[in-house]
Amino acid sequence: MKHLRLAILAAPLLLLASAAFAQDQVATLRNIAPLDKQGEVTQIPGIVNTDIRQVRNYPDQPPLIPHKTDNYQVDLNSNKCLTCHSRTAVEVSQAPMISVTHFMNREGQTLGAVSPRRYFCTQCHVVQTNARPLVENEFVDVDKVLDYVHSKQGGAD
Repeated sequence: MKHLRLAILAAPLLLLASAAFAQDQVATLRNIAPLDKQGEVTQIPGIVNTDIRQVRNYPDQPPLIPHKTDNYQVDLNSNKCLTCHSRTAVEVSQAPMISVTHFMNREGQTLGAVSPRRYFCTQCHVVQTNARPLVENEFVDVDKVLDYVHSKQGGAD
């Protein structure tokens, strides 16, 4: 009975929302293709494979992966990323070593090996693609925000 009342109350809201959606033609990933038709298929964006480090947009942002990771095995038995980025491999690979924070446990104690909670790299790190943004983005880099605030304060530190 309670669910029936909830459905009766929610129905008008759903009708209003669907009418607003249809009237304003809200952009979706389907573009304007009807639900019963196949829309235009878009090309899968390419991966930036330059090995050039990308600028981080905010402090503590996980670095982007500047190369392809196709067929990289990262599971309980193996971590392909550590082949180049582990503490012992960076001298030969010349890749950046993983952060010291990856060797800390929950209590902040430094471990001799990568912490299990930081072992699965792609939970935080992603490859960079050349995809166009799905929505407009007015993101401003933290350095630009700080420059703006600093200029408004008259250069005072």
